[in-house]
Parts: sequence; C-alpha cells; structure tokens
Amino acid sequence: MKKHTLISLLSLIILQFSALAQEKYTLSGTVSEQSSNETLIGVNVIFPEIGKGVVTNEYGFYSITLPQGTYKLQVSYLGFRDIVQEIELNENKKLNFQLTEASEMLDEVVITEKAEKLNIKTPQMSLNKLSAGTIKQIPVVLGEADVIKSIILLPGVTSGGEGASGFNVRGGSADQNLILLDEATIFNSSHLFGFFSVFNPDAIKDIKLYKGGIPAKYGGRVSSVLDIYQKEGNSKKFKMSGGLGAVSSRLLAEGPLKKDRGAFLVGGRASYAHLFLPLVDDGNDNVAYFYDLNTKLNYKLNENNNLYLSGYFGRDVFGISESFENIYGNTVLNLRWNHLFSDKLFSNLSLIYSDYFYGLELDFVGFEWDSGIRNFNIKYDLKHYLSDSFQLNYGINNIYFRFNPGEIKPNSDDSGITREKLINKYANEFGAYIDAEHKISENLTLQYGVRLSNFIRLGQDELNVYQNDNPLLFNEELQIYESAEPIGTENFSRSDQIETFTNLEPRVALAYAFNDNTSVKASYNRMAQYLHLLSNTNSPTPLDVWTPSGKYIKPQLLNQYALGYFKSINDNEYSLETEIFYKDIKNRIDYIDGADLIANNAIEQDILNGEARAYGLEFLLRKNEGKFKGWLAYTLSKSEQRTPGRTPNEPGINNNEWYNTPYDKTHDISFNGSYELNEKWKFGANFVFQTGQPTNYPTGQFEYQGLVVPVFDGPRNSERLPSYHRIDVSATLTPRKNKNRKWQSEWVFSIYNLYNRRNAASITFARNTDTFVNEAIRTSIFGIIPAVTYNFKF
Repeated sequence: MKKHTLISLLSLIILQFSALAQEKYTLSGTVSEQSSNETLIGVNVIFPEIGKGVVTNEYGFYSITLPQGTYKLQVSYLGFRDIVQEIELNENKKLNFQLTEASEMLDEVVITEKAEKLNIKTPQMSLNKLSAGTIKQIPVVLGEADVIKSIILLPGVTSGGEGASGFNVRGGSADQNLILLDEATIFNSSHLFGFFSVFNPDAIKDIKLYKGGIPAKYGGRVSSVLDIYQKEGNSKKFKMSGGLGAVSSRLLAEGPLKKDRGAFLVGGRASYAHLFLPLVDDGNDNVAYFYDLNTKLNYKLNENNNLYLSGYFGRDVFGISESFENIYGNTVLNLRWNHLFSDKLFSNLSLIYSDYFYGLELDFVGFEWDSGIRNFNIKYDLKHYLSDSFQLNYGINNIYFRFNPGEIKPNSDDSGITREKLINKYANEFGAYIDAEHKISENLTLQYGVRLSNFIRLGQDELNVYQNDNPLLFNEELQIYESAEPIGTENFSRSDQIETFTNLEPRVALAYAFNDNTSVKASYNRMAQYLHLLSNTNSPTPLDVWTPSGKYIKPQLLNQYALGYFKSINDNEYSLETEIFYKDIKNRIDYIDGADLIANNAIEQDILNGEARAYGLEFLLRKNEGKFKGWLAYTLSKSEQRTPGRTPNEPGINNNEWYNTPYDKTHDISFNGSYELNEKWKFGANFVFQTGQPTNYPTGQFEYQGLVVPVFDGPRNSERLPSYHRIDVSATLTPRKNKNRKWQSEWVFSIYNLYNRRNAASITFARNTDTFVNEAIRTSIFGIIPAVTYNFKF
C-alpha cells in the first residue's frame, strides 16, 4: 500500500515539474489598418479558448507569452472585421496583422462580444473612449464636430455653459485637467473663447479620458487626463478628406513618404465667420477667426525602430475696429523614437516642446501686452511584457518651465504707457514611475504602481520678502484681508532653488469578475499638481495666467477613491457602468474678496490656501448593437471648497464654511443616440440637462452720485443660475452614388438647441433706463441654430 502511495506521490511531483518546465513562447507584433498602414490603439488580441488576451499599446504593438501549443487566435477592434486564425506556438513568433474596415464610410460598427468581455475583467475604471467617427456624428453648435463638446456628454463631465472654454471633471476645475496631444501639453484647448476646441477631428486617431484610477505614467494634474493621439498618415497611397461648414472649413492630406515605410499627414482648419461681420455690424472693421495646422511624419527605420515627428500650431484673432486686438494660441512639437529591445520590451523616447502665447493690443489706451508659458519635456517610457499575466510599465520624464506672467509696453511714440515687465518665473518638474498589470487569477486582476514627483521652483530675478514671511494680513478692526508691504527683495541666480517639493503618488486598481459579463472594480490614486491657474472666471480665458508652486503657494494634493459595477447585458447588446467616487484636495488656492489677478507681480498678496472635496454617483447605459445605438448618462454629485483662517481670529473665506464651487452641478443628464434608417440616411440627437451654475445675487443696494450700486455680502455661490437644458438633432445624407467611386461625400444637416431655449450664461442686475426700476438681465449666447456641413474624402 505504501509502495503504491509513494509511486503516486512521485508521479504527481514529476507531473508538477513537467508543467513548470513546459516551454513558453512569445507572440508579438503590430496591428494596423489594411488600407493605410495606420497602427491601431487598443486592439484586442484574444485567445478565447483559454480566456487570455492583450491589447495593443499607443503604437499598435502587442506581446503575449503562452505555453507551447496550438491556439485559436482572434484579433478584433471597433469598426473593423475580425481576424480569426489558428496558430501553432512552438517558438517565439512575430505576427503583424492588418484589419479591414467593416464599412467604407465613417459608420460606427457593433462592439464584438469577446472584446467587451475582456474589458469587463481589466482593472482600469473611470475611463471613457470616443472614436473620431462617434464625435463626427454628435450634433454640436454651428455643425462643427468637436472633441470637447462631445466628452461633455459623458458622465462626470460638465462645462461652464455655452461659450465657455474648458471642461470640468468630477467637480474639479478646468485647470486641473491634463490635456495631451501626442504627449505634448495643451494649456488652452479652445478656439474663439470656447465656441470650438483646438482639436481637428479629421486628424484625431484615439481619445481617452481618465477621470479616476489614473495610471502612474500620468502626473501633474489632480482632476483628469485627456490623452489624444493624432493619426500617423497613410503609407500606401495619397488621400485627402475635409469638410465645408457654416463658419469654418478643413482639409487633410496624407500619403506615403516611402511606400509601406513612411508617411506624412498635414491638416489645416480655418474659420471665416468674420467675413460676414460687415453685414451685421454697420461696416466696422471687426474680426473674429481662428486657424490651426496639424502635422505628422513617421518613418520605419527597420523592424525594431520607428521615428515620429508631430506638431500642432493654432492661433485665434479677435479684434474690434482698430482699437483692440487679441491674439492667442498653442504651439507644440514632439520628436519620438520607438525602439523594440526584444519581443517583450517596448520603449518610447520623446522630446517635446510646448508653448502657449497670449497677446493683447489696445490702441485706444496705447499699449501691447504679451504673456505665456513655455516648457521643454523629455520623457522615456517602457512597457515590459514579462508574462501573459504580468506586465510592467515604467519610465521617467523631466519638464523645464518658463513662465512669462506678462509684459506691457507702449505701441506708439505718443503713448503714455511706461514699459513694465512682470518677473519671469522658472521651475523644473521631474517624475519617475513604475506600474504593474497583474492577473492574480481568472477572476481577480490588479493594477498597482507608484509615481515619485519632484518640483523645484528655480531662481528668478527678484522675489518679495515679507515680515514673518506673511504676504497677506488680516485687519481685525475692519474684518478684511489686506496686502502686506514687502520689507525687501531677494535676488537669485537661475540655478538657485527657491523651494523644493517631493511627493510619492501611489496608484492601485482592481477588478473582480463574477463571470464573463459582470465585474466590480475599485481604485485609489494620489496625485500632485504644481501649476495653478490664476483666474477670477468660472472657465479659462486667454488672459488667465499660470503660476508655479513656490514659497507662498503649495502644490495641490489629491486623494481619490472609486468603486464601480460593470455589466454586459444580452450578449453585449447593452452595457451598464455605475461608479461612486470621493475625492479631497489639499492646498486649493482661493482668492480674498476684491482680489486683483491681472498684471499682478505679487499674487501671494491676494490668495489663501484652502481645501476642496467632491463626491457623487455616475451611471452610464449604452446600447451597442442594432440600427439604434447610443447612451444615457446621469451624474449626481457635489463639489465644495473651504478656506479656513490661518488663526482662530481669522474668518478665512466665507466664514470658514464650505461653499459650492463654481462647477458644482447637482444633476447632470445627457443622452446621445443615432439611428441608421438605411444606407442613405442616418439620424442623431442629443439631450442635455444640468443644474444651474452656482453664482451670487445682490443682497442689497445703495445709491452713490445717482448710480445704484448692488451689494454682494451673502455666502459665496449661495445662488444658482436657472437650469441648463437643450436638444440637438442631426440628419446625415450619404448619396448612393458614393459606391464604387473614389470621391465619397456626405451632407450633415443639424439643428442646435431645437426648442430655442435661452440658457443663461450670466445674470446681471441694473436699473432700467425707462422705468428706473432695478431688474435682472439674462445674458444668453445661443438660441436655435441650424447648420449644414459637407464632408468629403478621396
């Protein structure tokens, strides 16, 4: 009996060692689009029989290591036909796949069941993706497809209202969003003061919005990351596409530098609404227009090395006759080198330049004003596919900043303005990170990592010195804050370190799958933000100035927690995502009453460090299949801020009480739907409802020299504007003659704000000149706006 038991035990041990010793091999390669060689991001490379898979990275590369054997392989991606084939894995293999579009036009195609089941099990949460095709189908103002206006339809994302630039995520301010275009930072994402975004949808390849559970590779902002990649260009043949709209037109050209080895892409966009201004403004020489240029070059040196050069240049011009001109815009440039060390180790080295410029000229006053922020960034990212269940992402990046707070100078010989230059500021931000994707079991997957950030406020020509290092005094008799007079100044060399901050930023996320259709996810992330936007408006404007943390301004520190439930319904005909979140932020700057932020060389005299918090529930129901597709999103949330006094005798801001932030929206409901009637006609619709924006109304008034002056002495943001809501509709006509023709086109007819809702951008109070009665005046930007856009490609 003992002999049989011993033999059985030895056999079991031998089998275990045989299993451990079983040879494993790596399958790697790239996935691209068949018609253009454009690499595809986020393609699912799946082995359905064993429940394993991987997705391609930002450059279309994938790698997976499996035991020796024969497997059924499926490659699937939204909008493309699946590739299914059997492979024998008995050595390390490199397989490149090319996917074919499921439709010749920009139609959205059903999400394959297995691809969505893989996403159910990934720990990444609080992430929304949009394709360029989806964005182009969403009706927006003046018929122009718009990235920013499209993401506002997602849960947890709101805007400051019509005509307001930027966006707010989970109760955060617009300056807390990191916006990346081909890895380069965009500091102002709007054209024409928020009417359009700077992103040309024709040039966009991939869009991801991280609202929480943000991977360790990202840093520098505490609210969200909007990561956008441009197309690389067609390396097979020359193609052009574009569109003619009501207020702007666009044109994009792409083609091979060398067939199947290199490609170029050049896209331009310009508005021409100012050409019609003389018809409505009595012939005055007023202008209001924008233009931008997207470029990209890529070249494949060999199987292991690729070079990319991408850029963006945009400018806005706004002028009133010959008395006022405003010019602002972004310039970014990125040189990237992809290198494959092995079939398991992928790297990307980037050299990035980013510049935001703001210029203002007032002829009637006689001066010019220039300001901006410039940075140089070097970053090196590596992705290591150690096994089929364990991957590492790690890297470093270093950013050098130069801040120009502003320079004023006379623009004519008879100007009475004296030249004055606000003191330039300099800083350096370093980050190093490591992030692991770890599949513990068939049901449990983890993503965990940490980021180490270091920020150095470098020397500047002059820095104020205050008694007891206190630039802001509190007058107990008048119960107001007052600026302290500097007692001297300090001078530094550029290499001096005025202040240094170091923060450890842990990140962790997990997903537990009950089955292939249902999972729960949780995440925690800590982030630091060292740059601050000085603004007394609710949304960014070109005049706003960025300032770095330093001696008197501390970095913002975020802790965010999220828990979610995810379900695929009826073989993924529907999908449901629900999340709850809570986040708190330390060192959120706040402004004292009467703060003066414009051309202020001593901003520390007008601000206090406070705290903020936001929490809420998000709900997203999608319909993914059939002729009718779309989603319904709802967010219930709260966003508050508090700035307590520095001593027990100080009231702080708002008497030490929590108050609504300007971006607090209790209820946010959005609906987007599209219906494909036939090959010729497709219809779309949006509905948006948001709780009114917090504001202040006067609590009284007094008369001074015949003028009625309102008094605002109530709690901050204790009132609200009326609720915001509207419906947009569109119809897309695709002529039947498009089939079998190189020239393909479509007509998009849209109506923005169908029932002509006069949503309040602001409410002001003034005396009626006829009745001499005080009244509230509602300012609205848009009523109903019909538009027609013609899109083409060949």
